[in-house]
Amino acid sequence: MPIAATTLDAPIERRAFRVRGAVQGVGFRPFVWGLARALELSGWVRNDSEGVLGEVEGPAGALDAFDRALTAEAPPLARIDSIEMTSLPAIGEPDFVIRKSLAGPAALTTITPDTATCDACLEDIFDPGNRRHLYAFTNCTHCGPRHTITRRLPYDRGQTSMAPFAMCPDCQAEYENPADRRFHAQPNACPACGPRLSMDPVEIAERLEKGQILAIKGLGGFHLAVDARNGDAVARLRERKLRDGKPFAVMVANLASARTLACLTETEARLLGDRRRPVLVAMAKLNNGLSPEVSRSLNTLGLMLPYAPVHHLIFHAACGSPDSTEWLEQPNPLALVMTSANPGGEPLVTGNAEARERLGRIADAIVTHDRDIVVRCDDSVVRVINSAPAYLRRARGATPEPIRLPREVAPTLAVGAHLKNTICLTRGSEAFVSQHIGDLDNASTFAFFCETVEHLSAILDVTPERVACDLHPDFLSSRFASETGLPVVKVQHHHAHIAATAAEHRLEGPHLGLALDGFGLGPAGENWGGEILILDGARFQRVGHLFALRQPGGDIAARRPWRMGAAALHAMGRGDQVEARFAAFDGAPLIAAMLERGANSPESSSCGRLFDAACGLLRVKSVADFEGEAPMALESLAERAHVLENGWRFSDGVLDLRAMLEALLDMDPKTGAEVFHGTLAAAFGDACLELIETHGLPPRVLGGGGCFQNRMLSEALSKRLATCGVELVLPSRVPANDGGLSLGQAWVAALTETGQED
Repeated sequence: MPIAATTLDAPIERRAFRVRGAVQGVGFRPFVWGLARALELSGWVRNDSEGVLGEVEGPAGALDAFDRALTAEAPPLARIDSIEMTSLPAIGEPDFVIRKSLAGPAALTTITPDTATCDACLEDIFDPGNRRHLYAFTNCTHCGPRHTITRRLPYDRGQTSMAPFAMCPDCQAEYENPADRRFHAQPNACPACGPRLSMDPVEIAERLEKGQILAIKGLGGFHLAVDARNGDAVARLRERKLRDGKPFAVMVANLASARTLACLTETEARLLGDRRRPVLVAMAKLNNGLSPEVSRSLNTLGLMLPYAPVHHLIFHAACGSPDSTEWLEQPNPLALVMTSANPGGEPLVTGNAEARERLGRIADAIVTHDRDIVVRCDDSVVRVINSAPAYLRRARGATPEPIRLPREVAPTLAVGAHLKNTICLTRGSEAFVSQHIGDLDNASTFAFFCETVEHLSAILDVTPERVACDLHPDFLSSRFASETGLPVVKVQHHHAHIAATAAEHRLEGPHLGLALDGFGLGPAGENWGGEILILDGARFQRVGHLFALRQPGGDIAARRPWRMGAAALHAMGRGDQVEARFAAFDGAPLIAAMLERGANSPESSSCGRLFDAACGLLRVKSVADFEGEAPMALESLAERAHVLENGWRFSDGVLDLRAMLEALLDMDPKTGAEVFHGTLAAAFGDACLELIETHGLPPRVLGGGGCFQNRMLSEALSKRLATCGVELVLPSRVPANDGGLSLGQAWVAALTETGQED
């Protein structure tokens, strides 16, 4: 709605304004310029080290309208944390101008994440009369790459990988025109002056439709792409990549195409089309035409929509290269597996030469371009739990957006866990959690970890004063922390999980926390993973936990659920039945003997291992190809949660579910899966309710740990608690799994430093 002009005879006032947040590189200054001109105000605006600064002059009513519109009508990529307005004497300026940016002693601004191609740029790309017709690097201030092309702040073209591309006169004119949506768009380019693809999108589409595997360079790295309907091609990709049974993500042209493959709620549809363009885990439709090799035994499907021009161009070619834009909303027959090009669990491939060396034996052809990727950044993965989005992996589109902490803290580096590693760096009252780094199992991923620490410190202009890490001394991240020369704060694994939830939701004071995951080292070296804690400042108290099961063979039991099934039999006093029940496995007699003697069978209170035990007893994925595969398959079997009311006992802080496990022995897998999820949720819910009452705690439970990625468990637990007026609070902006651990470590370290552990 246009803003009405003000009367010329109204009293003239002048106000200074300061805007903090993600307000640089997002079109904020031209927005302010246009707003001021529409309101017939004079003054100026500029960028500086703290954000956006300016002064406006005009009638009071127009200034009030300007103040309101700064928030209400801000550009789509802007994030406003605060606006300050102060009165000044009027000076009678004739016009409103954009002044040159000022550099400061320290950058307090941030770079916005990479963002999906906007509708206006899509119109340009598919308009035959536009000079950017079919150009694969079209962007503007409202979309395109940011984080992945930036080497350091300030965010200027010379500090990005666009520096080698001198703008042509037409692009330069757009860049310098405040009325143009490409004003100061640092990646601005066109076919005459910008980056180029090494292969025409029409050829890319033709090769994919013939069943070829292509490596395609994108924003944060290469994808390996293949036709998701071609079973032979998908199987070939798994074989060449040495991919285990993990599900593949599938890219489709638009929401109409996605609805043909999966059942989407309104919330899921919004997430899928969000400018962040995450991979969305949704319920797959039966007989959707995709190869079974995409998701194998799971009833879910990871879907995403195009987020870079090259993706849209491939789908455009697949439907015959129409001249109009109507095809953008219509179902498209092409569905592509788009999986990260990181062979052998190593970091994403980003360089052209690196792609030829590392992907040449996997891909039939490699599609490159000549704009360097500065920051490796995988696709984000989300799932809807309790009608709210929950990150399973936080990366492209979400980083480096900060998380607001309850208060300002000293600069802290937190180095995360061993699996699903991220790092976190604090600046003032903001916590910046990095993109997903991965499992620190090899030298190249550890090098990526070190690279991320260096880059995040550089773009935030922060020198940490201390470092936080996990208690486990053998984690590479913990070793890194000890070698920084900084004071080290060691944070217990499950304490960090709950602290991450508290930090994200800005909750302080004592709260009950429930940490459910696969493994974390307890303070005395125990194997924990099903823990009920009271979180209070930088301290925690363990007030409840799952009963312990043995892990025959140690960590390998996590990939051999039948072994955990054997451990469950032993815990029930049925150790003599192990050999018969698991006779199909050659090692059954040995495992039975190990359990009897307690040899090489450490005890664990892990919820993840309890899931594995249920899978073993129900013969669901007795041997897993990857971490979490068996619990994922178990969840896929269950349509609803069913409670076995006599399936547990909570006494002296120990939650014993052996009665439920015994009941599973006589159940089919589907029934058993439903009973397991429902009973586990009810048991933990009732234990938490009892502890909240006993300790006089607020009516909420803070959840954390990878088991909360299980939607059925999380939603059943939430309903159980809600019946007594207790809220289950889960992470939303960071993963519940170890990908969110660094945030919790940073917050505990901050509270430790300020003395709140007392």
